Amino acid sequence: MNKFFTMLIVCASLLLSGVAGFGVTTSGNSLIVDTEGGLIFTVDSSNGDITSMKFNGIEVQDSGSKKSQIGSGIGASCTWVRTGNSDNYIKITCSAGSLTQYYVARYKDPAIHMATYITAEPSVGELRFIARLSRSAVPNGYGSAAIVGGTAIEGSDVFTVGSQTRSKFYSSRQFIDDQVHGVTGSGVGVYMVIPGTGYESSSGGPFMRDIDNQGGDQQELYFCAFYLFSNSGHTQTESYRMGLHGPYALWFTTGSTPSATIDTTFWGGLSVSGFVPTTSRGRVTGKTSGIASAFASLQAIGFSNSVAQYWVRTDTAGAFTSPYMKPGTYIMTLYKVELAVASQSVTVSAGGVTTLNIASQEANPTVIWQIGDFDGTPRGFLNADEYHLLLGASPPSDSRMHIWGPVTYTVGQQAIGYFPMAAFKAIGAVTVRFGLTSTQGKCGARTLQIGTTLAFAGGRPQVVINGWTGPAPAAPSQPDSRGVTRGTWRGNVRFLIFSRTWCTSGILTTGSTVNVMTINVISGSSGDQFLSPNIVFDALRLY
Repeated sequence: MNKFFTMLIVCASLLLSGVAGFGVTTSGNSLIVDTEGGLIFTVDSSNGDITSMKFNGIEVQDSGSKKSQIGSGIGASCTWVRTGNSDNYIKITCSAGSLTQYYVARYKDPAIHMATYITAEPSVGELRFIARLSRSAVPNGYGSAAIVGGTAIEGSDVFTVGSQTRSKFYSSRQFIDDQVHGVTGSGVGVYMVIPGTGYESSSGGPFMRDIDNQGGDQQELYFCAFYLFSNSGHTQTESYRMGLHGPYALWFTTGSTPSATIDTTFWGGLSVSGFVPTTSRGRVTGKTSGIASAFASLQAIGFSNSVAQYWVRTDTAGAFTSPYMKPGTYIMTLYKVELAVASQSVTVSAGGVTTLNIASQEANPTVIWQIGDFDGTPRGFLNADEYHLLLGASPPSDSRMHIWGPVTYTVGQQAIGYFPMAAFKAIGAVTVRFGLTSTQGKCGARTLQIGTTLAFAGGRPQVVINGWTGPAPAAPSQPDSRGVTRGTWRGNVRFLIFSRTWCTSGILTTGSTVNVMTINVISGSSGDQFLSPNIVFDALRLY
Protein backbone atom coordinates (compact mmCIF):
# COMPACT_ATOMS: atom_id res chain seq x y z
CA MET A 1 0.00 0.00 0.00
CA ASN A 2 2.81 2.41 0.90
CA LYS A 3 4.54 1.57 -2.40
CA PHE A 4 1.35 2.43 -4.30
CA PHE A 5 1.09 5.87 -2.66
CA THR A 6 4.78 6.50 -3.30
CA MET A 7 4.24 5.92 -7.02
CA LEU A 8 1.27 8.31 -7.01
CA ILE A 9 3.39 11.01 -5.37
CA VAL A 10 6.18 10.55 -7.96
CA CYS A 11 3.71 10.78 -10.88
CA ALA A 12 2.08 13.86 -9.40
CA SER A 13 5.49 15.50 -9.01
CA LEU A 14 6.27 14.84 -12.64
CA LEU A 15 3.00 16.42 -13.76
CA LEU A 16 3.49 19.47 -11.57
CA SER A 17 7.02 20.08 -12.79
CA GLY A 18 6.09 19.76 -16.46
CA VAL A 19 5.11 17.12 -18.97
CA ALA A 20 6.59 13.65 -18.63
CA GLY A 21 8.83 12.79 -21.61
CA PHE A 22 9.39 16.39 -22.55
CA GLY A 23 12.83 17.44 -21.37
CA VAL A 24 16.60 17.39 -21.72
CA THR A 25 19.00 14.51 -21.25
CA THR A 26 22.69 15.31 -20.95
CA SER A 27 25.41 13.01 -22.23
CA GLY A 28 28.87 14.52 -22.14
CA ASN A 29 28.63 17.73 -24.21
CA SER A 30 25.35 16.64 -25.79
CA LEU A 31 22.06 18.25 -24.78
CA ILE A 32 19.40 15.83 -26.06
CA VAL A 33 16.01 17.53 -26.28
CA ASP A 34 12.76 15.57 -26.58
CA THR A 35 9.94 17.87 -27.77
CA GLU A 36 7.37 15.07 -27.43
CA GLY A 37 6.14 16.28 -30.80
CA GLY A 38 7.95 13.57 -32.76
CA LEU A 39 11.23 15.51 -32.79
CA ILE A 40 14.33 14.78 -30.74
CA PHE A 41 17.31 17.03 -31.40
CA THR A 42 20.80 17.35 -29.94
CA VAL A 43 22.90 20.46 -29.34
CA ASP A 44 26.63 20.27 -28.62
CA SER A 45 27.03 22.50 -25.57
CA SER A 46 30.74 23.03 -26.31
CA ASN A 47 30.20 24.83 -29.63
CA GLY A 48 26.47 25.45 -30.28
CA ASP A 49 26.12 23.02 -33.22
CA ILE A 50 23.01 20.91 -33.75
CA THR A 51 24.40 17.40 -34.18
CA SER A 52 21.24 15.31 -34.50
CA MET A 53 17.60 15.82 -35.53
CA LYS A 54 15.36 12.76 -35.45
CA PHE A 55 11.75 13.13 -36.55
CA ASN A 56 9.53 10.10 -36.02
CA GLY A 57 12.73 8.07 -35.83
CA ILE A 58 14.18 9.41 -39.11
CA GLU A 59 17.64 10.99 -38.69
CA VAL A 60 17.61 14.15 -40.78
CA GLN A 61 20.93 15.68 -39.72
CA ASP A 62 23.77 14.81 -42.10
CA SER A 63 26.45 12.59 -40.61
CA GLY A 64 29.36 14.55 -42.09
CA SER A 65 31.73 16.77 -40.15
CA LYS A 66 29.73 19.94 -40.85
CA LYS A 67 26.69 20.17 -38.62
CA SER A 68 23.70 22.53 -38.51
CA GLN A 69 24.95 25.86 -37.24
CA ILE A 70 25.40 29.59 -37.74
CA GLY A 71 27.73 29.92 -40.74
CA SER A 72 30.52 27.40 -40.29
CA GLY A 73 30.12 27.39 -36.52
CA ILE A 74 30.40 29.97 -33.77
CA GLY A 75 32.38 28.05 -31.12
CA ALA A 76 29.85 28.96 -28.46
CA SER A 77 29.42 27.82 -24.90
CA CYS A 78 25.84 26.69 -24.16
CA THR A 79 23.62 26.43 -21.12
CA TRP A 80 20.01 25.32 -20.81
CA VAL A 81 17.00 25.90 -18.62
CA ARG A 82 13.45 24.60 -18.44
CA THR A 83 11.24 27.63 -18.18
CA GLY A 84 8.13 29.48 -19.35
CA ASN A 85 4.47 28.72 -18.75
CA SER A 86 4.13 25.46 -16.76
CA ASP A 87 7.78 24.72 -17.58
CA ASN A 88 6.70 23.75 -21.08
CA TYR A 89 9.70 25.39 -22.73
CA ILE A 90 13.36 24.44 -22.94
CA LYS A 91 15.73 27.31 -23.75
CA ILE A 92 19.31 26.62 -24.80
CA THR A 93 21.49 29.73 -24.81
CA CYS A 94 24.73 29.57 -26.80
CA SER A 95 27.04 32.54 -26.25
CA ALA A 96 30.00 33.54 -28.41
CA GLY A 97 31.20 37.09 -27.73
CA SER A 98 28.84 39.59 -29.37
CA LEU A 99 26.59 36.79 -30.69
CA THR A 100 24.01 34.76 -28.80
CA GLN A 101 22.12 31.90 -30.46
CA TYR A 102 18.90 30.70 -28.86
CA TYR A 103 17.36 27.26 -29.42
CA VAL A 104 13.91 26.74 -27.90
CA ALA A 105 11.75 23.64 -27.69
CA ARG A 106 8.05 24.05 -26.93
CA TYR A 107 6.04 21.11 -25.66
CA LYS A 108 4.48 19.15 -28.54
CA ASP A 109 5.91 21.43 -31.27
CA PRO A 110 7.84 19.39 -33.89
CA ALA A 111 10.19 22.35 -34.24
CA ILE A 112 13.43 23.96 -33.18
CA HIS A 113 12.51 27.57 -32.47
CA MET A 114 15.47 29.93 -32.91
CA ALA A 115 16.61 33.53 -32.64
CA THR A 116 20.01 35.18 -33.07
CA TYR A 117 21.06 38.23 -31.08
CA ILE A 118 24.07 40.36 -32.05
CA THR A 119 25.49 43.54 -30.56
CA ALA A 120 28.29 44.02 -33.12
CA GLU A 121 29.31 42.64 -36.50
CA PRO A 122 30.27 39.05 -35.70
CA SER A 123 33.40 37.30 -36.90
CA VAL A 124 31.66 34.36 -38.61
CA GLY A 125 31.63 35.80 -42.12
CA GLU A 126 28.13 35.55 -43.50
CA LEU A 127 25.79 35.44 -40.54
CA ARG A 128 23.19 32.85 -41.54
CA PHE A 129 21.77 29.67 -40.10
CA ILE A 130 22.42 26.58 -42.24
CA ALA A 131 20.65 23.29 -41.54
CA ARG A 132 22.95 20.68 -43.08
CA LEU A 133 20.63 17.77 -43.75
CA SER A 134 20.99 14.24 -45.07
CA ARG A 135 20.25 14.08 -48.81
CA SER A 136 19.13 10.48 -48.42
CA ALA A 137 16.52 11.56 -45.87
CA VAL A 138 15.35 14.74 -47.66
CA PRO A 139 16.43 14.52 -51.32
CA ASN A 140 13.79 16.91 -52.69
CA GLY A 141 14.93 20.53 -52.73
CA TYR A 142 15.01 23.29 -55.34
CA GLY A 143 15.89 21.89 -58.78
CA SER A 144 17.66 25.13 -59.68
CA ALA A 145 19.93 24.67 -56.65
CA ALA A 146 20.68 20.94 -57.09
CA ILE A 147 24.41 20.92 -57.86
CA VAL A 148 25.33 17.24 -57.38
CA GLY A 149 27.51 16.12 -60.28
CA GLY A 150 28.03 19.68 -61.46
CA THR A 151 31.14 21.51 -62.63
CA ALA A 152 31.94 24.93 -61.16
CA ILE A 153 31.91 27.66 -63.84
CA GLU A 154 31.81 30.82 -61.74
CA GLY A 155 33.62 31.11 -58.45
CA SER A 156 32.83 28.08 -56.34
CA ASP A 157 29.07 28.56 -56.26
CA VAL A 158 27.71 28.42 -59.83
CA PHE A 159 27.73 25.06 -61.61
CA THR A 160 26.75 23.41 -64.87
CA VAL A 161 24.78 20.20 -64.44
CA GLY A 162 24.20 18.65 -67.84
CA SER A 163 23.01 21.51 -70.02
CA GLN A 164 21.68 23.56 -67.10
CA THR A 165 23.31 26.14 -64.87
CA ARG A 166 22.53 25.80 -61.17
CA SER A 167 23.45 27.51 -57.93
CA LYS A 168 22.27 28.00 -54.37
CA PHE A 169 21.62 31.60 -55.41
CA TYR A 170 18.83 30.45 -57.73
CA SER A 171 16.79 29.14 -54.81
CA SER A 172 16.31 32.68 -53.55
CA ARG A 173 12.96 34.39 -53.04
CA GLN A 174 12.18 37.95 -52.07
CA PHE A 175 11.70 38.38 -48.34
CA ILE A 176 8.12 39.64 -48.71
CA ASP A 177 7.20 36.28 -50.28
CA ASP A 178 9.54 34.03 -48.31
CA GLN A 179 7.96 33.05 -45.01
CA VAL A 180 8.27 29.27 -45.53
CA HIS A 181 10.70 27.20 -47.59
CA GLY A 182 11.85 23.63 -47.19
CA VAL A 183 12.96 20.21 -48.42
CA THR A 184 11.24 16.85 -48.28
CA GLY A 185 11.76 13.12 -48.34
CA SER A 186 9.87 9.91 -47.64
CA GLY A 187 7.69 10.62 -44.62
CA VAL A 188 9.49 13.81 -43.64
CA GLY A 189 9.65 17.47 -44.53
CA VAL A 190 11.96 20.08 -43.01
CA TYR A 191 10.94 23.72 -43.38
CA MET A 192 12.39 27.07 -42.41
CA VAL A 193 9.58 29.27 -41.10
CA ILE A 194 10.10 33.03 -40.76
CA PRO A 195 6.87 34.37 -39.25
CA GLY A 196 5.56 37.89 -38.71
CA THR A 197 8.42 40.19 -37.83
CA GLY A 198 11.18 37.62 -38.36
CA TYR A 199 12.94 39.86 -40.91
CA GLU A 200 12.73 43.06 -38.86
CA SER A 201 16.48 43.23 -38.12
CA SER A 202 17.49 42.16 -41.62
CA SER A 203 18.47 44.67 -44.28
CA GLY A 204 17.57 45.36 -47.89
CA GLY A 205 13.81 45.83 -47.74
CA PRO A 206 10.88 43.73 -48.93
CA PHE A 207 12.41 42.74 -52.28
CA MET A 208 15.80 41.69 -50.96
CA ARG A 209 16.57 38.01 -51.49
CA ASP A 210 19.13 35.39 -50.63
CA ILE A 211 19.84 31.67 -50.49
CA ASP A 212 17.14 29.19 -49.37
CA ASN A 213 18.67 25.86 -50.41
CA GLN A 214 21.70 24.10 -51.88
CA GLY A 215 21.44 20.46 -52.89
CA GLY A 216 25.00 19.20 -52.79
CA ASP A 217 26.45 16.24 -50.91
CA GLN A 218 24.45 17.68 -48.02
CA GLN A 219 20.95 19.09 -48.42
CA GLU A 220 21.43 22.59 -47.05
CA LEU A 221 18.47 24.66 -45.85
CA TYR A 222 19.12 28.32 -45.09
CA PHE A 223 17.75 31.26 -43.16
CA CYS A 224 19.67 34.15 -44.70
CA ALA A 225 17.76 37.12 -43.36
CA PHE A 226 20.82 38.42 -41.54
CA TYR A 227 23.58 37.26 -43.78
CA LEU A 228 25.43 40.16 -45.27
CA PHE A 229 28.42 40.80 -43.10
CA SER A 230 32.08 40.77 -44.01
CA ASN A 231 31.63 41.92 -47.60
CA SER A 232 29.63 38.96 -48.85
CA GLY A 233 28.45 41.05 -51.80
CA HIS A 234 24.89 39.76 -52.16
CA THR A 235 23.57 42.98 -53.78
CA GLN A 236 23.28 44.62 -50.38
CA THR A 237 21.58 48.01 -50.69
CA GLU A 238 21.59 49.35 -47.11
CA SER A 239 23.44 49.23 -43.81
CA TYR A 240 23.25 46.25 -41.47
CA ARG A 241 21.15 46.14 -38.33
CA MET A 242 22.11 44.83 -34.91
CA GLY A 243 19.73 43.35 -32.33
CA LEU A 244 17.55 40.24 -32.33
CA HIS A 245 17.17 38.48 -35.69
CA GLY A 246 14.06 36.33 -35.75
CA PRO A 247 12.36 34.51 -34.18
CA TYR A 248 12.42 31.80 -36.84
CA ALA A 249 11.92 28.04 -36.67
CA LEU A 250 13.07 24.79 -38.22
CA TRP A 251 9.75 22.93 -38.50
CA PHE A 252 9.31 19.20 -39.14
CA THR A 253 6.30 17.58 -40.82
CA THR A 254 5.48 14.31 -42.55
CA GLY A 255 5.86 16.21 -45.84
CA SER A 256 3.20 18.92 -45.97
CA THR A 257 4.12 22.61 -45.87
CA PRO A 258 3.50 24.18 -42.45
CA SER A 259 1.73 27.49 -41.94
CA ALA A 260 3.76 30.68 -41.76
CA THR A 261 1.45 31.87 -39.00
CA ILE A 262 3.01 30.40 -35.89
CA ASP A 263 2.78 31.75 -32.37
CA THR A 264 5.85 33.66 -31.21
CA THR A 265 4.36 35.39 -28.18
CA PHE A 266 5.90 32.80 -25.84
CA TRP A 267 9.33 34.34 -26.53
CA GLY A 268 8.29 37.21 -24.27
CA GLY A 269 8.40 34.94 -21.23
CA LEU A 270 11.83 33.42 -21.92
CA SER A 271 14.17 36.30 -20.96
CA VAL A 272 15.63 36.62 -24.46
CA SER A 273 17.82 39.63 -25.24
CA GLY A 274 16.26 42.09 -27.68
CA PHE A 275 12.79 40.53 -27.85
CA VAL A 276 10.03 43.16 -27.96
CA PRO A 277 6.54 41.80 -27.17
CA THR A 278 3.45 42.80 -29.15
CA THR A 279 2.15 44.85 -26.23
CA SER A 280 5.20 47.14 -26.56
CA ARG A 281 4.72 47.68 -30.30
CA GLY A 282 2.49 49.80 -32.51
CA ARG A 283 0.93 49.65 -35.97
CA VAL A 284 0.28 51.88 -38.97
CA THR A 285 -2.89 51.74 -41.04
CA GLY A 286 -3.97 53.72 -44.07
CA LYS A 287 -4.74 53.71 -47.76
CA THR A 288 -2.78 54.38 -50.93
CA SER A 289 -3.81 56.49 -53.92
CA GLY A 290 -2.49 57.48 -57.32
CA ILE A 291 -1.49 53.98 -58.47
CA ALA A 292 -2.87 52.99 -61.91
CA SER A 293 -5.60 50.36 -61.80
CA ALA A 294 -3.38 47.90 -63.70
CA PHE A 295 -1.15 47.78 -60.62
CA ALA A 296 -3.89 47.85 -57.95
CA SER A 297 -3.08 44.31 -56.80
CA LEU A 298 0.68 44.89 -56.98
CA GLN A 299 1.24 47.47 -54.27
CA ALA A 300 3.30 47.18 -51.11
CA ILE A 301 4.21 49.45 -48.20
CA GLY A 302 7.65 49.34 -46.58
CA PHE A 303 8.85 50.87 -43.30
CA SER A 304 12.49 51.28 -42.34
CA ASN A 305 14.90 53.01 -39.97
CA SER A 306 18.33 52.12 -38.61
CA VAL A 307 16.84 49.65 -36.13
CA ALA A 308 14.14 47.76 -37.99
CA GLN A 309 12.26 47.18 -41.24
CA TYR A 310 8.75 45.93 -42.03
CA TRP A 311 6.42 45.59 -45.00
CA VAL A 312 2.87 44.71 -45.98
CA ARG A 313 0.98 44.25 -49.23
CA THR A 314 -2.14 46.37 -49.72
CA ASP A 315 -5.51 45.04 -50.78
CA THR A 316 -6.80 45.93 -54.26
CA ALA A 317 -8.38 49.10 -52.88
CA GLY A 318 -5.02 50.20 -51.47
CA ALA A 319 -5.86 49.63 -47.80
CA PHE A 320 -3.15 48.30 -45.48
CA THR A 321 -2.29 47.61 -41.86
CA SER A 322 1.35 47.14 -40.92
CA PRO A 323 2.79 44.36 -38.78
CA TYR A 324 3.37 45.16 -35.12
CA MET A 325 6.42 47.45 -35.18
CA LYS A 326 8.95 48.62 -32.61
CA PRO A 327 8.29 52.20 -31.46
CA GLY A 328 10.18 54.83 -33.45
CA THR A 329 10.14 57.04 -36.51
CA TYR A 330 10.27 55.30 -39.89
CA ILE A 331 10.49 56.13 -43.56
CA MET A 332 7.27 54.80 -45.06
CA THR A 333 7.59 53.88 -48.75
CA LEU A 334 4.90 53.08 -51.33
CA TYR A 335 5.93 50.55 -54.00
CA LYS A 336 4.26 50.03 -57.36
CA VAL A 337 5.31 46.41 -57.85
CA GLU A 338 8.96 47.02 -56.80
CA LEU A 339 9.36 50.68 -57.76
CA ALA A 340 9.33 53.23 -54.93
CA VAL A 341 6.84 55.92 -55.98
CA ALA A 342 6.39 57.84 -52.70
CA SER A 343 7.92 58.13 -49.24
CA GLN A 344 7.15 60.01 -46.05
CA SER A 345 7.86 59.89 -42.33
CA VAL A 346 5.68 58.13 -39.79
CA THR A 347 6.03 57.71 -36.02
CA VAL A 348 4.97 54.54 -34.22
CA SER A 349 4.19 54.47 -30.51
CA ALA A 350 3.87 51.52 -28.15
CA GLY A 351 0.29 50.29 -27.98
CA GLY A 352 -0.86 52.81 -30.58
CA VAL A 353 -2.27 52.71 -34.09
CA THR A 354 -1.22 55.53 -36.42
CA THR A 355 -3.42 56.31 -39.42
CA LEU A 356 -1.55 57.72 -42.39
CA ASN A 357 -2.41 57.64 -46.09
CA ILE A 358 0.19 57.81 -48.85
CA ALA A 359 -0.14 58.94 -52.49
CA SER A 360 2.03 58.07 -55.47
CA GLN A 361 4.37 60.86 -56.58
CA GLU A 362 5.33 59.13 -59.80
CA ALA A 363 5.47 61.29 -62.94
CA ASN A 364 3.35 59.96 -65.81
CA PRO A 365 4.21 61.97 -68.93
CA THR A 366 2.37 61.56 -72.23
CA VAL A 367 4.72 59.33 -74.18
CA ILE A 368 5.53 58.95 -77.86
CA TRP A 369 6.46 55.35 -77.15
CA GLN A 370 7.30 53.19 -74.16
CA ILE A 371 8.89 49.74 -73.83
CA GLY A 372 7.90 47.91 -70.65
CA ASP A 373 6.47 49.21 -67.40
CA PHE A 374 8.34 51.40 -64.95
CA ASP A 375 7.79 49.11 -62.00
CA GLY A 376 11.28 48.34 -60.68
CA THR A 377 11.49 44.99 -62.51
CA PRO A 378 12.29 43.63 -66.00
CA ARG A 379 9.12 41.52 -66.00
CA GLY A 380 7.81 40.83 -69.48
CA PHE A 381 11.14 41.34 -71.25
CA LEU A 382 13.05 38.68 -73.18
CA ASN A 383 14.35 36.00 -70.77
CA ALA A 384 12.74 37.58 -67.69
CA ASP A 385 10.27 34.72 -67.31
CA GLU A 386 12.95 32.10 -67.88
CA TYR A 387 15.28 33.95 -65.53
CA HIS A 388 12.95 34.07 -62.58
CA LEU A 389 9.26 33.44 -62.88
CA LEU A 390 9.25 30.01 -64.54
CA LEU A 391 12.49 28.37 -63.52
CA GLY A 392 13.02 29.84 -60.08
CA ALA A 393 15.85 32.19 -61.00
CA SER A 394 18.12 30.63 -63.59
CA PRO A 395 21.26 32.46 -64.73
CA PRO A 396 21.73 34.13 -68.13
CA SER A 397 24.11 31.37 -69.25
CA ASP A 398 21.51 28.60 -68.83
CA SER A 399 20.66 26.61 -71.97
CA ARG A 400 16.95 27.31 -71.45
CA MET A 401 17.48 31.02 -72.10
CA HIS A 402 16.85 32.63 -75.48
CA ILE A 403 19.83 34.18 -77.27
CA TRP A 404 20.72 37.39 -75.49
CA GLY A 405 21.97 39.41 -78.39
CA PRO A 406 22.84 41.55 -80.09
CA VAL A 407 19.11 42.32 -80.31
CA THR A 408 17.17 44.64 -82.64
CA TYR A 409 13.73 45.66 -81.43
CA THR A 410 11.15 47.60 -83.46
CA VAL A 411 8.67 49.74 -81.51
CA GLY A 412 5.06 49.04 -82.41
CA GLN A 413 5.82 45.89 -84.34
CA GLN A 414 7.06 43.52 -81.63
CA ALA A 415 5.79 42.60 -78.18
CA ILE A 416 8.00 43.61 -75.26
CA GLY A 417 8.98 39.95 -74.88
CA TYR A 418 11.43 40.54 -77.74
CA PHE A 419 13.29 43.26 -75.81
CA PRO A 420 16.05 41.81 -73.57
CA MET A 421 15.85 42.13 -69.79
CA ALA A 422 19.59 42.82 -69.64
CA ALA A 423 22.41 44.05 -71.83
CA PHE A 424 26.05 42.92 -71.56
CA LYS A 425 29.09 44.84 -72.78
CA ALA A 426 30.75 41.72 -74.20
CA ILE A 427 27.61 40.52 -75.99
CA GLY A 428 26.75 43.70 -77.84
CA ALA A 429 24.40 46.63 -78.13
CA VAL A 430 20.62 46.66 -78.04
CA THR A 431 19.16 48.40 -81.11
CA VAL A 432 15.75 50.10 -81.04
CA ARG A 433 14.04 51.14 -84.28
CA PHE A 434 11.09 53.54 -84.16
CA GLY A 435 9.06 55.75 -86.46
CA LEU A 436 7.64 59.22 -85.76
CA THR A 437 4.73 61.14 -87.17
CA SER A 438 5.33 64.68 -88.37
CA THR A 439 3.86 65.98 -85.13
CA GLN A 440 6.02 63.74 -82.96
CA GLY A 441 9.18 64.61 -84.84
CA LYS A 442 8.79 68.38 -85.04
CA CYS A 443 11.25 70.70 -83.35
CA GLY A 444 10.90 70.77 -79.60
CA ALA A 445 12.20 69.32 -76.37
CA ARG A 446 12.22 65.53 -76.33
CA THR A 447 13.26 63.32 -73.47
CA LEU A 448 14.50 59.74 -73.59
CA GLN A 449 14.29 57.97 -70.25
CA ILE A 450 15.96 54.63 -69.51
CA GLY A 451 15.26 52.92 -66.20
CA THR A 452 17.63 50.28 -64.82
CA THR A 453 17.23 48.10 -61.74
CA LEU A 454 20.79 46.82 -61.36
CA ALA A 455 24.24 47.24 -62.87
CA PHE A 456 27.48 45.28 -62.62
CA ALA A 457 31.12 46.43 -62.89
CA GLY A 458 30.22 50.06 -63.54
CA GLY A 459 27.97 49.25 -66.50
CA ARG A 460 25.65 52.03 -67.72
CA PRO A 461 23.86 52.76 -70.98
CA GLN A 462 25.08 55.22 -73.59
CA VAL A 463 22.81 55.89 -76.57
CA VAL A 464 23.53 56.69 -80.20
CA ILE A 465 20.52 57.99 -82.17
CA ASN A 466 20.83 58.38 -85.94
CA GLY A 467 24.54 59.07 -85.54
CA TRP A 468 24.17 61.45 -82.58
CA THR A 469 26.06 60.14 -79.53
CA GLY A 470 24.51 60.96 -76.20
CA PRO A 471 26.52 61.88 -73.11
CA ALA A 472 28.21 59.15 -71.10
CA PRO A 473 26.40 58.78 -67.76
CA ALA A 474 28.40 58.73 -64.55
CA ALA A 475 29.28 55.33 -63.09
CA PRO A 476 26.33 54.02 -61.07
CA SER A 477 26.21 53.53 -57.33
CA GLN A 478 25.41 49.85 -57.10
CA PRO A 479 26.19 46.94 -54.75
CA ASP A 480 29.56 45.31 -55.36
CA SER A 481 28.08 42.01 -56.53
CA ARG A 482 27.78 39.80 -59.58
CA GLY A 483 24.09 40.64 -59.58
CA VAL A 484 22.26 39.15 -62.53
CA THR A 485 24.44 36.00 -62.65
CA ARG A 486 23.62 35.20 -59.03
CA GLY A 487 19.86 35.27 -59.36
CA THR A 488 18.69 38.83 -58.76
CA TRP A 489 17.65 41.82 -60.82
CA ARG A 490 17.40 44.25 -57.93
CA GLY A 491 19.98 46.77 -56.80
CA ASN A 492 19.57 50.54 -56.76
CA VAL A 493 16.87 51.50 -59.26
CA ARG A 494 18.19 54.27 -61.51
CA PHE A 495 16.64 56.57 -64.10
CA LEU A 496 18.84 57.98 -66.84
CA ILE A 497 17.52 61.03 -68.67
CA PHE A 498 18.71 62.10 -72.10
CA SER A 499 16.93 65.36 -72.80
CA ARG A 500 17.51 67.95 -75.55
CA THR A 501 15.81 69.76 -78.41
CA TRP A 502 15.67 67.37 -81.32
CA CYS A 503 14.52 68.59 -84.76
CA THR A 504 13.51 66.79 -87.91
CA SER A 505 16.36 68.43 -89.76
CA GLY A 506 18.76 67.42 -87.04
CA ILE A 507 18.57 64.11 -85.20
CA LEU A 508 15.07 62.66 -85.44
CA THR A 509 13.31 61.91 -88.71
CA THR A 510 9.63 61.47 -89.55
CA GLY A 511 7.54 59.70 -92.13
CA SER A 512 8.72 56.49 -93.72
CA THR A 513 12.31 56.90 -92.48
CA VAL A 514 13.01 54.83 -89.40
CA ASN A 515 15.01 56.23 -86.48
CA VAL A 516 17.70 53.93 -85.14
CA MET A 517 18.92 54.04 -81.55
CA THR A 518 21.65 51.79 -80.19
CA ILE A 519 22.15 51.30 -76.47
CA ASN A 520 25.73 50.39 -75.59
CA VAL A 521 26.90 49.26 -72.17
CA ILE A 522 29.94 51.34 -71.31
CA SER A 523 32.38 50.86 -68.44
CA GLY A 524 36.05 51.12 -67.64
CA SER A 525 35.92 47.45 -66.72
CA SER A 526 35.65 44.37 -68.91
CA GLY A 527 34.87 40.67 -68.66
CA ASP A 528 33.74 37.61 -70.56
CA GLN A 529 30.12 37.38 -71.68
CA PHE A 530 27.80 37.48 -68.67
CA LEU A 531 30.53 38.61 -66.27
CA SER A 532 31.20 41.64 -68.43
CA PRO A 533 29.73 45.01 -67.31
CA ASN A 534 25.96 44.81 -67.64
CA ILE A 535 22.67 46.49 -66.86
CA VAL A 536 19.16 45.19 -66.14
CA PHE A 537 16.35 47.18 -67.77
CA ASP A 538 13.24 48.44 -66.01
CA ALA A 539 11.63 50.30 -68.96
CA LEU A 540 12.33 52.90 -71.67
CA ARG A 541 10.23 55.77 -72.99
CA LEU A 542 10.43 58.73 -75.32
CA TYR A 543 8.27 61.78 -74.59
